[in-house]
Amino acid sequence: MGKRMGAGSNKQYLMLDGMPILARTVRTFQEADCIDAIYLISPEQEIPFCRSEVVERYGFTKVRAIVPGGSERQHSVYNGLRAIDGIEPDDVVLIHDGVRPFVSVQMLEDSVAAAREAGACVVAVPVKDTVKVVREGVVAATPPRETLWLAQTPQGFRYGLIRAAHDQAAAAGFLGTDDASLMEWQGQPVRVVQGDYRNIKITTPEDLILAEAFLKEKN
Repeated sequence: MGKRMGAGSNKQYLMLDGMPILARTVRTFQEADCIDAIYLISPEQEIPFCRSEVVERYGFTKVRAIVPGGSERQHSVYNGLRAIDGIEPDDVVLIHDGVRPFVSVQMLEDSVAAAREAGACVVAVPVKDTVKVVREGVVAATPPRETLWLAQTPQGFRYGLIRAAHDQAAAAGFLGTDDASLMEWQGQPVRVVQGDYRNIKITTPEDLILAEAFLKEKN
């Protein structure tokens, strides 16, 4: 919903160099040969706007449906998984944040390959800073930095595995921090795919400034 952005519209529709953030994200999936179909998850009241201002305006022919979201991210993903037509258990799905517009085709291809081979994967980058575990305002531990990675998206899975994980999480009332955490909850190994520090999630006004700087440098 973009509450931290402080904008008048949801963050995925904010303009980034003349194009909605979401459209920039979808464009990469549209251009990737490894992607056959795209399902967008949106608040139900915004579906007409998403269809006209993103899908139709930019000609995204791979978008099969715009699916109403849920109260939490996990519920939205579950709605999306249930909406996919004609998919087999061993087919690969990639789950991605609409406000990560700097995802690359290479990341998508690497994620598909890793998910096909290992069953589950997450794009991530090593942390740069020392991380402190804090309890009640006091440092409780300093985990070794070389063991810590920052999870990004896409996260890739064989459809049968991630659908079963979401089914079981829904039945048990378990709410994970991301889709990979549902696989971890089930004891399923999750492979790490090398991400990119520029694959940022645009959440705050500072992130938008950074994104504009990335585009300016690229141009």
